[in-house]
Amino acid sequence: MSRKNRNGYQVNPVYQRVKEYTYVVLGSAIVALAFNLFLLPNQVASGGVSGISTILKALLDWEPGIVQLCFNIPLFLAGVILLGKQFGLKTLVGTITLPLIVLWTSNVAPATEDPLLGSLFGGIGVGLGLGLVFRGRASTGGTDLAAQIIHKYTGLTLGACVAMIDGLIVISAAVVFDLELGMYALIGLFVTSKTIDFVQVGLGYSKMAIIITKKEEEVKDAILTKIDRGVTKLAAYGGYTENELPVLMCVVDQTEFTKLKQVVRTIDPAAFVVVTNASEVLGEGFKRE
Repeated sequence: MSRKNRNGYQVNPVYQRVKEYTYVVLGSAIVALAFNLFLLPNQVASGGVSGISTILKALLDWEPGIVQLCFNIPLFLAGVILLGKQFGLKTLVGTITLPLIVLWTSNVAPATEDPLLGSLFGGIGVGLGLGLVFRGRASTGGTDLAAQIIHKYTGLTLGACVAMIDGLIVISAAVVFDLELGMYALIGLFVTSKTIDFVQVGLGYSKMAIIITKKEEEVKDAILTKIDRGVTKLAAYGGYTENELPVLMCVVDQTEFTKLKQVVRTIDPAAFVVVTNASEVLGEGFKRE
């Protein structure tokens, strides 16, 4: 059955699902190409399972695609067992597709042998690909799942867990290769994160959404249960009508923003949503001082 989007047009759920899977596959392909064209030839291990595979390629001459597959599948299964069946088929597709395309394109000629260019353009390519995967409401698995597991069982913020894992990989790269390549890896990691921000919702790490809807209870419950974020109900009155308006405020990070929009549109296509950048968020689920 079709449903209407916020502009009143019919949205076919089959089309929506195909679009999301297209984002996942296309994004995975872009990440794989960026890895083989820029990062691996220049030994830029900019975090994640791809960074681990770059290091193991140099140390043991192991095929990066095989290494990524061997890491991704167990991490996905561990995520399903320890975190629940929340990842879905799309994440499994991303988890498998990325290393398979890395294998398939392993013989492509490097685009550059300059580590600086490799870290810059590799970071842009990986960020672009991951941004598309996130828009498909999925992930490519890997160390992101490991970070979520650590986050659940240690109480550390998710951002801190991701930074800790990627930091260890970058430090390992500096030890295995040299300090200069470790610094290039940091450049690639930084560029990747900024490109993901740009593809997703702009340059802010978090977004604050003000939602005016006549179905505030349904929207509030969906944010709490489907996105697992807190929501605040504000008292407000219309400037012209003086009628009381139900207003919800919610702050989400970059990987959750697409899902928030989808949830609100599905429940109330007529909802009025205002989104602003939240460059620094302190509190439960975000940073703590």
